[in-house]
Amino acid sequence: MDDWKEAGKIAKTVLSYGAGLIKSDAKILDVCEEIENKIFKLGAKCAFPVNVSINKVAAHNTALPDDQTIIEDGDLVKLDIGVSVNGAIGDCAITVDLGDNKKLVEASREALNEGIKIAKEGIKIGDIGEIIQKTIQKFGFSPIRNLSGHSLDRYKIHAGLTIPNYNNHDSKKLKKNMIIAIEPFATTGVGKVMEGGKSGIYKMEKIKPVRDTNCRNIIKYIQEEYNGLPFAARWICKKFKNSVFSLRLLEKEGIIKQYPQLVEESKGLVSQTEKTILVGEGILT
Repeated sequence: MDDWKEAGKIAKTVLSYGAGLIKSDAKILDVCEEIENKIFKLGAKCAFPVNVSINKVAAHNTALPDDQTIIEDGDLVKLDIGVSVNGAIGDCAITVDLGDNKKLVEASREALNEGIKIAKEGIKIGDIGEIIQKTIQKFGFSPIRNLSGHSLDRYKIHAGLTIPNYNNHDSKKLKKNMIIAIEPFATTGVGKVMEGGKSGIYKMEKIKPVRDTNCRNIIKYIQEEYNGLPFAARWICKKFKNSVFSLRLLEKEGIIKQYPQLVEESKGLVSQTEKTILVGEGILT
């Protein structure tokens, strides 16, 4: 359990540090790399690439290798980070408002707080979703129904259990020592995400032979370095020459898969807040 507590402690520290980097005119590439470097300096690894998702993009966006995207005044920025200590994961997120969206940010934050309050041994999972839903709706917004919190395990960000953001009537109950991330998303839109553009975030899908030497080396590196966890295209580009072509080839062959951006269906603004908890013990991040 020490690894989980250490991962949570580092994640909390890094999230606070990263939130301070979210400013007008900042490049998301610089933000992602500074936060990831901070994680390494604190003795941990990234459980997934730093996500910086802006306005209608709810999740799954990191900087591309040559990304020139600038954070602008008025943006609503979701910062989602994952820290790994020997595979134990601290997962947390915050929304930084550079505009006039205080109430929307408060909705997801308060929904998280209310969800954590009741997330105790024996509580039904659907009941957590219900309190999240009611809290967000109290502020006049909608929860995103097809995004959710999740259980965590070593080297597994989504370990099988879903923590909904609405009452889906799931009667499964939390058990002591479960590790879960509660992750409310509030939106001004209809409350549903769809697939958007390329995210720059990949995962290993399956292993099969390839002729290209560079591709074989990249596959070996991904297996050894990330152990099934997601990785960023820019991480591979720093390590290997001509890796943009190699990644395209590996994706075409179905060996790796790129996560799509997740965009609010009606183009509504989205806020997100997330913490990892140990059931029966309290907040880890």
